[in-house]
Amino acid sequence: MTRRRIGALLLSLLVALLPAATAGAAEGHHDHEGPGPHVLAKSWALIDGRTGEVLTSHAGAERRLVASTTKLMTAYVAMRDLPLSKIVIAQPYEYEYGESVMSLRAGQKISVEDLIYGLILLSAGDAAHTLAIESAGSVKKFVAEMNRYAAALGLTDTHFENPVGLDSKKNYSSALDLATLTMELEKNPAFAKIADSREHTLKSLHPPRKIKTINELLEMAPWVTGVKTGHTWKAGYVLVGSGEKRGIRLISVAIDAPTDETRFSDNMELLEWGFRQYHRRKAIRKGKELAASAIRYSGGHLPLVVGRSLKVAMRDGQKVEIEVDAPRKVTGPIRRGAKLGTATVSIDGLRAGTVPLVAGRSIPAASGFDRARGFVSEHRIPLVVAVCAILGIAILLWRGFRRIRRGKRVEQK
Repeated sequence: MTRRRIGALLLSLLVALLPAATAGAAEGHHDHEGPGPHVLAKSWALIDGRTGEVLTSHAGAERRLVASTTKLMTAYVAMRDLPLSKIVIAQPYEYEYGESVMSLRAGQKISVEDLIYGLILLSAGDAAHTLAIESAGSVKKFVAEMNRYAAALGLTDTHFENPVGLDSKKNYSSALDLATLTMELEKNPAFAKIADSREHTLKSLHPPRKIKTINELLEMAPWVTGVKTGHTWKAGYVLVGSGEKRGIRLISVAIDAPTDETRFSDNMELLEWGFRQYHRRKAIRKGKELAASAIRYSGGHLPLVVGRSLKVAMRDGQKVEIEVDAPRKVTGPIRRGAKLGTATVSIDGLRAGTVPLVAGRSIPAASGFDRARGFVSEHRIPLVVAVCAILGIAILLWRGFRRIRRGKRVEQK
């Protein structure tokens, strides 16, 4: 084959492959400029855990088997229905081969809180089973609750068949739905603490027993804050992760990763990529005048300036808003730098921080004359009314006095 024919063949292959490559890239949602994260899972998503904004995703709304990440909804329902301090009775549970459990004995007493720890740290199926029966009376009723809550949260690509995450065509979710559910869960400080735990002592058991998390993502970086693993042969390797840096909270999801190690590296890649999209910037500078308060009695205005700069983490294109809370009027003496108000900075409507507003210069106390003049100026209408009332009373008294005098003259005559 000649060089010309080889070149033509290679060119035709390139042209044939180009549309497929373009279509593949278009499947992912990338809310950024530049290359996206390199993730090997078949479905994944990354959201801002404070606002729910999708930062990037691939097949994020695709309905897939999600294995034990199902237990996130089990925890959501159980923590809404049951007090954590309640002591319950472990239910008999027949687990499948290879399934993770706490090895609870039927009839054993344990707190709801320790069951949630076992549910999240160990992915224990027997914990999910006991929570379901204690919460709703039966597994069937509990699953119905799971689906009602899923609908209420707007999880349109989610449906549950069991509280454990066993493979079933009717037990599915999506990367974006799992991220949204996790965002709601992490609003609960008790759950956030559990998900962020490397180990926990089950104090309600006798004797107490220590358990350690199977979520290796928590060991990969100090800023990782959770959340939940999952795996079955049909679902593949699944992981919902979360992390927090500089006040930014992100939630990552990888579904059907090829290996156990990959689900952790995929989530780490998503989280690290997400944090790189945020940059520390000065949202407000020290010394900037944001308001001016009228000076009582003396007249004029006192400038109110920012007392210290504020840096915030934000992405390109986000909107910065500043809300000022300051007095309309002030009275001397006031020294320069005295705190007189606040300025609150928000990024896309989310509060990012508050800084003090201080006096831009000193003002002396008002003189007696200024205070008197100011008092008259501020109370002009009431003073006019009072003077008119006094004059009216004086006139009435004078007229009355004159009538009395006339009466006495008549009597004398």
